[in-house]
Amino acid sequence: MLWIKAFHVVFMVTWFAGLFYLPRLFVYHCEVSEDAGYARFCAMERKLLAIMSIGMVFTVVLGLWLWFGYWPLKTGWLHVKVTLALGLVAYHFWLWATVRRFARRANTHTAKFFRLMNEVPALALVAMVMLAIVKPSFG
Repeated sequence: MLWIKAFHVVFMVTWFAGLFYLPRLFVYHCEVSEDAGYARFCAMERKLLAIMSIGMVFTVVLGLWLWFGYWPLKTGWLHVKVTLALGLVAYHFWLWATVRRFARRANTHTAKFFRLMNEVPALALVAMVMLAIVKPSFG
C-alpha cells in the first residue's frame, strides 16, 4: 500500500501543478489581443489540461484504491477530504470548459476573476493536507 500512497502523492502533485498554473495562464490570456499570442495561449492551455487531467485521473483512482483497501470507511476526516477532492474534480471540469471558451474566443471573465479563482486549489490543498496529516476526529 505504501507504493500506492506514493504514486497517489506523485499524481496529486502533477494535478495540483496544473490546478495552480492553468488559471494563471487565463490571467495572462485575458491580456493578449494579437492573434499569434492568443493562439499560443490556447495551445499552452490545451497541453497543460491534458497533462493535469492524467494527474487527476490517477490521483482519484489511487485515492479510491487507498480508501477501500486501507482505511476504514468510518473515518470522518477522510470523508471531508474526499468531499474536497470531488470539489476539485468539479473545478477541474470548470477549467476544462474555460479552456474551450477561450478556444472559441467566448471568454467573458476578467483577469481579476481568474486571479481570484486561482486561490481555490490553494485553499483546498491546505485543508486536504491538514486533514491527511492531523486526521482530526469529527464526533
